[in-house]
Amino acid sequence: MRAGSRRPRRTRSSVVGRPSELGGLLADLRTAKGLSLRQVEEATDKAVSNAYLSQLEKGKIRKPSPNVLHSLAAVYGVPYEGLMEKVGYLLPSKGGPAGRQRRLAAFAIDDLTAEEEEELLKYLAFLRSRNPSS
Repeated sequence: MRAGSRRPRRTRSSVVGRPSELGGLLADLRTAKGLSLRQVEEATDKAVSNAYLSQLEKGKIRKPSPNVLHSLAAVYGVPYEGLMEKVGYLLPSKGGPAGRQRRLAAFAIDDLTAEEEEELLKYLAFLRSRNPSS
């Protein structure tokens, strides 16, 4: 490299705002819980390494094992079945009260602030406006 010339700095791609992808969802859940990658690694008793989780969040790994999803669901406090559906291991449940309760439980993050809850509701309204058949 010549003196005085600099390499262009690489920017990290943002996973927030890509809810249809597993990586974006996992990053959003981790952020909502206020956890670092290393804290998640510790919370899963090292079942999910911080490097592996980073690759999941960036979309470099698209189909983690059910064991990994089970560990992450427990740490994030979301239904395991929901993550399994997101990856494609399970078919989405059809309507009915049991299926609806399971989907609603995905938003049951225990430490949401009023502002975060409001933002989630706005985002849900946005998603529904894009896909009115849901």
